[in-house]
Amino acid sequence: MLKRILAVLFIIIIFRLMAHIPVPLAEPTQLKDILDQTINSTDLGGFLNLLSGGALAQFSIVLVGLSPYITASIITQLLSKAIPKLEELHRDGESGRRKITQWTRIITLPLAIAQSIAFIFILRQTVLSGSSALGDMDPMQWVTAIIAMAAGSVMLMWLGEIITEKGIGNGISLLIFAGIISQLPKTMGTILSSLTTYGEGEALNVFNWFTLPINADVFYIVGAVVLLGLIVLYFLVKINEAQRIVTINYAKRVRGNTAYSGVKSILPIKMITAGVIPVIFAVAFLALPAFFGQLMVASGQESLKEIGQNLVLWFQSPNATSAIAYGMINWTNLIYPVVYFLLVISFTYFYTSIVFNAHEIADNLQKQGGFIDGVRPGLETENYLKRTVNRLTLFGSFALGTIAILPFVCEYALAFMGVDAGSSLSLGGTGLLIVVSVALESLRQVNSRALMVTYDEYE
Repeated sequence: MLKRILAVLFIIIIFRLMAHIPVPLAEPTQLKDILDQTINSTDLGGFLNLLSGGALAQFSIVLVGLSPYITASIITQLLSKAIPKLEELHRDGESGRRKITQWTRIITLPLAIAQSIAFIFILRQTVLSGSSALGDMDPMQWVTAIIAMAAGSVMLMWLGEIITEKGIGNGISLLIFAGIISQLPKTMGTILSSLTTYGEGEALNVFNWFTLPINADVFYIVGAVVLLGLIVLYFLVKINEAQRIVTINYAKRVRGNTAYSGVKSILPIKMITAGVIPVIFAVAFLALPAFFGQLMVASGQESLKEIGQNLVLWFQSPNATSAIAYGMINWTNLIYPVVYFLLVISFTYFYTSIVFNAHEIADNLQKQGGFIDGVRPGLETENYLKRTVNRLTLFGSFALGTIAILPFVCEYALAFMGVDAGSSLSLGGTGLLIVVSVALESLRQVNSRALMVTYDEYE
């Protein structure tokens, strides 16, 4: 067990080292300074930088990240539902799933190459248009940069699959988790800097007894955000751990040479069976329209430029302070959070239908002589399980979607009170959602593995 955990930690260290290896394109320091200014000035840049674990700011070889693999996973899973032969292959068990996984890997490579080309093109045409940081790239430089970025993305996919095989959680989710956690020191440093920066009369006065050398306004805002974060954290843990226990009765079970009758077992059905995958899928899917919008703007064609600007405007995390200050509050500010909410619900249902196979469970129960009280084995059991899962998923997906958009609501509430929260709340809210869900799932996997290792003690 210790070797497994150490192996996963070693892989995460490799990932973080890769995030600091720059693409061989320009002078790294000059490029980093330009990218830092651009990322800090746009919500979309900050959002992509958060998910890439700071790789965007470094313009590293893992800049493309796991987005191609996530997109390929969505494509193959959608096709497995739409094409009967693929659905049959998915039901074939481990051998069928391995073939689908192999196809997912194959689709990932062209997607990674396409996104690498797009990233370089966008940087050249927009961010670095007035800079000589990239200059005139010759074909060999293009090929070298694209190979480095595509290889970095494929290597991340491979590292994620190794973590999954080690059996302590979903590898892709853990790498995204590690990327978000890596931004924590920088965030804490920014908060501390804001707390210790104050003018005359702005220091925190405690009941007129003494004065603390911290900014009073920032202290109250940080305190309110932390308190709200703890409340959201509590409900998020409760929702993640909530489950419905279905009692399974067995008419007769044979163990060795002994037959048992009247044996009971349980089938736990989680409220959110899909875990954090719906949030990751939703975030990756939401980044695509703005990404394509940037490509259209960078193309320079007037017919595409206006469409691209609209896509970037509609599908980036809305900045409440800017919208209120410039009187730009309209229906476009609702597009991102509303689509985010609907995507979380949709992907929760979609991924649950893949993870929880009611037909297979009902079939296995019937073969083993198991049944649910008041429900006939076979088709009725399958329909009962489907109804139960759909009801749980309905409440769970709405709760997950509400928690996902809650930071946007709080950001606008603070902006109306005159507090500039920027996009830190929305970014932090998404990050918190992913971090907590992945941490709980990983802890569950570790406990399950530990129980399996020490199972002999319970014999």
